[in-house]
Amino acid sequence: MTKAVRVRFAPSPTGPLHIGGVRTALFNYLFAKKHNGTFILRIEDTDQTRFVPGAEQYIIEALNWCGITIDEGPQQDGKFGPYKQSERKQIYRQYAEELVSKGKAYYAFDTAEALDEHRKQHEAQGKTFIYNWHNREKGKLANSLVLEKEVVEAKINTGDDYVIRFKSPKDQTLHLKDIIRGDIQIDSNILDDKVLFKSDGMPTYHLANIVDDHLMEITHVIRGEEWLPSLALHYQLYDAFGWLAPEFAHLPLILKPTGKGKLSKRDGDKMGFPVFPLEWEDKQNGTIASGYREAGFFSEAVVNFLSLLGWNPGTEQEIFSMDQLIDSFDLERVHKSGARFDPDKTKWFNHHYMQQQSNESLALTFKQKTEALAAVNLSQIVQVVGLIKERATFISDFWDLSHFFFQAPKSYDEAALKKAVKDDTKAVMGQLVDVIFKIDDSSAENYQNTIKEWITSKGIGFGKIMMPMRLSLVGSLQGPDVFQIAFMIGKAETLSRLQRFTASI
Repeated sequence: MTKAVRVRFAPSPTGPLHIGGVRTALFNYLFAKKHNGTFILRIEDTDQTRFVPGAEQYIIEALNWCGITIDEGPQQDGKFGPYKQSERKQIYRQYAEELVSKGKAYYAFDTAEALDEHRKQHEAQGKTFIYNWHNREKGKLANSLVLEKEVVEAKINTGDDYVIRFKSPKDQTLHLKDIIRGDIQIDSNILDDKVLFKSDGMPTYHLANIVDDHLMEITHVIRGEEWLPSLALHYQLYDAFGWLAPEFAHLPLILKPTGKGKLSKRDGDKMGFPVFPLEWEDKQNGTIASGYREAGFFSEAVVNFLSLLGWNPGTEQEIFSMDQLIDSFDLERVHKSGARFDPDKTKWFNHHYMQQQSNESLALTFKQKTEALAAVNLSQIVQVVGLIKERATFISDFWDLSHFFFQAPKSYDEAALKKAVKDDTKAVMGQLVDVIFKIDDSSAENYQNTIKEWITSKGIGFGKIMMPMRLSLVGSLQGPDVFQIAFMIGKAETLSRLQRFTASI
């Protein structure tokens, strides 16, 4: 690559950022960093009718949470700003007019009613109305290709509504290139003359997108598959301006867990998993959509599983840090076909990253989120977390896995009682109390060695002691090593629970 790599992520602030958008941002970021390039955030907010307050800040916060660092953007300095299209709208008219002067575009004054009538006439004949070479110069449409120059000027001067349409060519085969999909051929005769600019001074997406990419010196456009139908027009616009086109790469869709259909913004809460990086409150209808952050996912897990949706490193490796992703990423290893979203796999990644967190940081979060731990010493919680985190996927799992460390059981599992309690259980539990009363409680190993030696010396089956002991301390037959539990809750609490249990059976 001869030019310094510059890529952009260009979302519209029309609502929360779907994880498909996060993946697009991530792939742009990985590509840029792999080639020591620049990652740009550009907010495409020319459609003010769909603008949602708070959406722009949500996008920025989501990228920051994922560790996707913005090099240039609305909140970063850069010589190519402004980075919001609403602040650039004075730029676009001159480029639209330039295309008209070159004969690559034209003014069209057709009203919405007239165009609707044309569509109905075509439908009545079993045809589809397309505004292009087929009809633009036959006199049935009101545009500058058929109207006298003076008439066109008069309409513009008197304030008639108009649009500027691109003049798509006739009888050409367009040869397009995509890094992921290879060579693509398009028959120009099937293309319509897209609107580029409206008389209200606002460009359409197509014109603003191309002009901004050119002025910001974008070298690679990495975007979703839904923009593939626009590729022919965008190539033609670059050619019409006489500009060198960037390289294009269209990412595959993220599919529903069934593999059928695109994963939509509505699928998440309906199917029981987030589809947004952060929680989003829709202030219009008062609904709240769940986010990965609030659901307890680590950002590293989200980045890791998103990176593998449509990209394959060519190895069996599944766990990647951001630095490893940057080092391994290659657009040519991105798939053409859609990538099925697997909610269970996202949890698998989160479980892995849970194990990488320090016990101290997990304990602090656990304490902050759990009212019952307000008075508990943090060092005790750290020890507990070290014992249980291997069986947890989220910090929200911790209380169910550890409540017995902090509170004596109020009841005992019925099925466990039937399994653990025998005719002689009360008697042997009374003997166990005497053993523990005399035990050196300075370590879990002392509990283990002393109790196991006593069981062996008495010739008692281990299950006769261990099951009711665990049940008395935990309330069920679940939990980590029972001797570790006894050591951590202390001798006095252990004896108290054993005696309470023994009295209840």
